[in-house]
Amino acid sequence: MRKTPLFVLAFTAVMIPAIQQVHAASQPLEGVISDTMCGKKHMLPGKTDAQCIAECVKGGASYALVAGNKVYTLSGKPETIAPFAGKHVKVEGNVKGSTITVTAVHEAKADMPDMPGMPM
Repeated sequence: MRKTPLFVLAFTAVMIPAIQQVHAASQPLEGVISDTMCGKKHMLPGKTDAQCIAECVKGGASYALVAGNKVYTLSGKPETIAPFAGKHVKVEGNVKGSTITVTAVHEAKADMPDMPGMPM
């Protein structure tokens, strides 16, 4: 009968929970793309949200996702995130604390408000 080396058992015992944690943290979140300097409220007068975000990122801030009352720092390729600045999006990625390592960004479909006089 072959015996499994102790280091293999130890490695397996450590890696299985780590892999499960990584997969459990991967999730889609909806919110608005912003930046870490402004967060929920943009501060450059006379600029659109997208222009303010671009200026802040150019000045050293990171892209962020504002989801409800929480602001997540987005870690990923800026060229992937930049086109969605100021837009309502669904971000897919691995969440660790208040940072999302972005794997994909998609514009979220906005819910249509009820219009008076329109058939349902």
